[in-house]
Amino acid sequence: MFVSFFPAPRAFFWSAALWTLAAVLFWFFVARDLGYTIGLPNPPPGTPPIIGVSVFWSKPFIWFYLYYAAIAGLFAAVWSRLAPHRWFRWSVLGSTLIIFVTYFQVEVSVAINAWYGPFYDLLQAALSKSKPVTIGEFFGQLLTFAGIAMVAVIVGVLTRFFVSHYIFRWRTGMNGYYTEHWSRLRGVEGAAQRVQDDTMRFSGTMEGLGVNLIDSAMTLIAFLPVLHRLEASMSELPVIGAIPYPLVTASIFWSLFGTGLLALIGIKLPGLTFLNQRVEAAYRKELVYGEDFADRAQPQTMGELFGAVRKNYFRLYFHYMYFNVGRIVYLQTDNIFPYIVLAPTIVAGKITLGPLQQILSAFDQVRSSFQFLVNSWTTIVDLVSIYKRLRAFEAVLHGEPLPKIDQESDPAAYASEPAG
Repeated sequence: MFVSFFPAPRAFFWSAALWTLAAVLFWFFVARDLGYTIGLPNPPPGTPPIIGVSVFWSKPFIWFYLYYAAIAGLFAAVWSRLAPHRWFRWSVLGSTLIIFVTYFQVEVSVAINAWYGPFYDLLQAALSKSKPVTIGEFFGQLLTFAGIAMVAVIVGVLTRFFVSHYIFRWRTGMNGYYTEHWSRLRGVEGAAQRVQDDTMRFSGTMEGLGVNLIDSAMTLIAFLPVLHRLEASMSELPVIGAIPYPLVTASIFWSLFGTGLLALIGIKLPGLTFLNQRVEAAYRKELVYGEDFADRAQPQTMGELFGAVRKNYFRLYFHYMYFNVGRIVYLQTDNIFPYIVLAPTIVAGKITLGPLQQILSAFDQVRSSFQFLVNSWTTIVDLVSIYKRLRAFEAVLHGEPLPKIDQESDPAAYASEPAG
């Protein structure tokens, strides 16, 4: 799954994680303030933030672009010498580009959050008539947002185009690797489907989850300081009272609670999804044989195989029912949770509309980042089931026993098992 596309995957991913951690720490503690050496200094403390699209080519941003290019280029250069690989440009350089664009899109969200403050304060002033607001000022704020949004659209479209090609290259790498060893893999149950369908789904799902994970981490890095700065106007939390870092603490607690809850109630879903793919493959395979051989796909056999399909679907429906109850209740409560947290501050009138919108937006970004597993659990279930199927190929190629779930009884036997 990985060796076909990445050089020495285990060492590569560990080194990438450690290099990334070192680069992030070096940036925050040392490099961020060194831009002045080449004429790209940070603004003095207390300088108002840049509102609008020009923030993306401000001096601090240009300095970060140069830093990222140097760090990523050095990492790629070392690995190109240590472990040359056919797909190096796509797997290493392509991943580097995707990570950078993900960071850039997070910064677009930060720029929009910064725009919320002056816009909603202007809106409040106009509605309350606390000060005169001209139509030019109003449309000027909308044009500022339009500039940021246009950058987001252009970058988003180009990114999706590139990522589509990236996914297909990864699938091509896996497809070539497995077909080269087809003589050893053809005996694995559902081998044809695993090569044709599972490689496509694995590369696409893995890339999507990987980007979302990186996006969540970068959103935390970008928005936690913003949230901490905005919580200065808060007085206390409901029930708990005054505590240090109230917004940050509340967002982390609520997100970890939801993640733990859904991980607990959804623990059976990956195995059942794997079995669902298995019984569907067995049913489809018998139908294919029935096209060429008159003695195959007989009613009794097809009835047993379809009974296995039915039973596994019924089990999935049952387990997804209580999983969805927990997930939907949590997410619906999540919609009003920021207002619950901010209730004492709002009722006391200690905040205006602009900062309130900034807090709600930043709180939502931080909360969503911590809720990566909550928002992605169904996709993770599907990915784990695909991984289990492709893991059988890895076992055969390395002379290991098949995974336990691949050693279980014939799929038709599931028809006799209880649905719950």
